[in-house]
Amino acid sequence: MRLSTSRSLALAATLALPLTLMLASCGPSTAPATPRGNAANNNASNTGLPADSIYLGSRDAPPRHDGAIRIATYNLLNLFDDIDDPAYSGNEEDIDDAKPENERDALADAIRRLDADVLALQEIESESALAEFRDQHLAGLGYDHLVSIDTGDPRGIECAVLSRFPLSNVQTWAGLELGGIHPDQWGNAENYFAGEPITFKRSPLRVDVTVPASANEGGSEGGSAGAAEPYVLTLFVLHNKSGGPGGYWREAESRKIVELIEEARAADASANIIVLGDLNAQTDEQSVQTLLDAGLTELLRVDQDRWAATMSHESGRRIDHILVSAPAMPEVVPGSAFILGTPTRAPGSNWRTTPAPAGFASDHLPVAVELWIGDR
Repeated sequence: MRLSTSRSLALAATLALPLTLMLASCGPSTAPATPRGNAANNNASNTGLPADSIYLGSRDAPPRHDGAIRIATYNLLNLFDDIDDPAYSGNEEDIDDAKPENERDALADAIRRLDADVLALQEIESESALAEFRDQHLAGLGYDHLVSIDTGDPRGIECAVLSRFPLSNVQTWAGLELGGIHPDQWGNAENYFAGEPITFKRSPLRVDVTVPASANEGGSEGGSAGAAEPYVLTLFVLHNKSGGPGGYWREAESRKIVELIEEARAADASANIIVLGDLNAQTDEQSVQTLLDAGLTELLRVDQDRWAATMSHESGRRIDHILVSAPAMPEVVPGSAFILGTPTRAPGSNWRTTPAPAGFASDHLPVAVELWIGDR
């Protein structure tokens, strides 16, 4: 892991806030639940995951639905390569370390089981680091399209997308002023940024995903799901400011994100907009409410009868969201939302002193949902 600069260390808060994952109120699906791709063989007997370290989420990815695509978000926890970032050259303590190979293998296993067609990612070092990981660990999964863009974070971590479908119209807003200035206090401590303009801690990544029209009505891995014409999704991939005292910062980020969404809507009122990522906030926090008040719907409402645990982070917090605009809501597959379990420390453990378990990939879990694209 690349170490933060002293400036980042002064504000590096590890507290993430809970969130409630919600799935829009829809009736039960009447479409056949037909496994596709790697998800077809996901069962507890063949995952090879240590049973005593799957505390959160579902051990198995559910079957794929014919005529649907799967969208997911996953914070990969410092996917760095072994090439030093030039911005940190000359300072030995800031040289980054590559993500351990066993964790890379575990990430690849999770992504195979997840079988998402479009995967929004956080904590990526660079496009080259992501391409290297894809080529070495995800070969044959159809992720021919990728983008990873600098967010302006001092550690260099980026937001990214891996996709089986073409990507276009990529945009970020690193360093964009959000309005207002930082307060004097950071919780009980002095705020290092006091009096400075508030900017994105990590810029959102906007990208369009085009699911091509296809004659393959049944759908297949790496191809479209039988759409009669191209289907375009506009993604806003987020990695908002972390830390309990950072609520004011997240709220400023959300207000600006709403403005960016409104710009996209002004250009195309029928745009299928999905906002997803690590929001570092729970549903009833103002930063999430600001997004919901703008007309977005939170897609992941976990059925308590179906799930033993609904956390998306090993701390026992729920901080990863998928939010959808009204034009895309009719495409949501009822009951398709899920959180994929991976080995983590037990919720509430101190990550600084508790070793990661065998099979550990990230402190976050991937969350996903499916959208109808083809004929139902």
